[in-house]
Amino acid sequence: MNLQKVKFQNKDGQNLVGRLELPVNQHPHNYVLFAHCFTCTKNLSAVKNIGKALTAKGFGVLRFDFTGLGESEGDFADTNFSGNVEDLIAAADYLKENHEGPTLLVGHSLGGAAVIFAAAKMETVKAVATIGAPSNPSHVQHLLRSDIAEIKASGKAVVNLSGRDFTIKKQFLDDLETKALPEVAHNLRKALLVMHSPQDTTVGIKNAEEIYLAARHPKSFVSLDGADHLLMQKKDSMYAGEVIAGWAQRYVNLPTESELRSKHQVVASLDGDDGFTTAMKVGNHYMTADEPTSFGGNDFGPSPYELVSAGLSACTAMTVQMYVRRKGWPLVNIEVHTSYSKSHAEDCNNTESDTAKIDTFHREIKLTGNLDQKQIARILQIADKCPVHKTLHSETQVITRLIDSFD
Repeated sequence: MNLQKVKFQNKDGQNLVGRLELPVNQHPHNYVLFAHCFTCTKNLSAVKNIGKALTAKGFGVLRFDFTGLGESEGDFADTNFSGNVEDLIAAADYLKENHEGPTLLVGHSLGGAAVIFAAAKMETVKAVATIGAPSNPSHVQHLLRSDIAEIKASGKAVVNLSGRDFTIKKQFLDDLETKALPEVAHNLRKALLVMHSPQDTTVGIKNAEEIYLAARHPKSFVSLDGADHLLMQKKDSMYAGEVIAGWAQRYVNLPTESELRSKHQVVASLDGDDGFTTAMKVGNHYMTADEPTSFGGNDFGPSPYELVSAGLSACTAMTVQMYVRRKGWPLVNIEVHTSYSKSHAEDCNNTESDTAKIDTFHREIKLTGNLDQKQIARILQIADKCPVHKTLHSETQVITRLIDSFD
């Protein structure tokens, strides 16, 4: 997992803290901004699970704590809904300045309402997804209903939400009452995905209906049947993230992958500005080769020598299994562990030099099955006869010529 801690300032100059999660095998094709639920933080398990599902599909995801929550500076009591929207805009500006502007916004609960308001002010955003969002931000008054009278009378009150005490000021409620979410959703002009659980007892399913009916097409609704409001079950949050990732790819720009064609079994393609990250077609399969970060690569794929070692491991396992099947021996499983290095030469013509080294593959084999010692000894002999092993031991040649194109 490629996880970075980031800091940026809100409109009042306070530091907001977030986590930027990037795919492990590629540069992000798009960036996502995530807005957590009311009084939650970026570290809620559902938030992290949804982020992981998105990065698995090539998205970069920024989740952060709103002002006064989690690791971010500021006093939560001095915040309001409009401030949350401004925080999202500040986060988007951070992404735009340091990476690329977000094309997808995802919001959970009140964060879902916030991303709809924020998306209307962000040109780079192409799609918005809400999870358990209220159709009107003032819905949080339902959560505070036993304390609203005190808030309005004294200007503030301490309320308990999910076992934690928070100070809520009257200006928070006043700000909520000025927000008309259906109108904003109607004029959004961006793709919208509304996700909601019919069993949500915190924000009723009627809210999803009101948002959906207010919005213009393209719009979609997905039921999170059986999930609770906070998506505390991992299977629910992972499902939500996977659905969002698949849905969003229809509306964001994805890089065009050039088809690698060749009359040969393998073709590798590397642009001048890609470092060592190399696109490959191996037979009918596409993959990426790279070098480790310690060598200046991105570590998005195996290195060339790791690929050679992989060929030796795979060929050894296939050759042994083919042999024992023909013999009818009870080999349940074979594991072939291989690594490559340059070792000091032994038993060769250069032994008189202390600095002479030779290419060395270290191979270890694990056998599972009811085999006797004679069978094991024979299997080890067969391992040395696998075609790739024999190729590495034989004299080989590489014939290179320049080509313009393949027919």
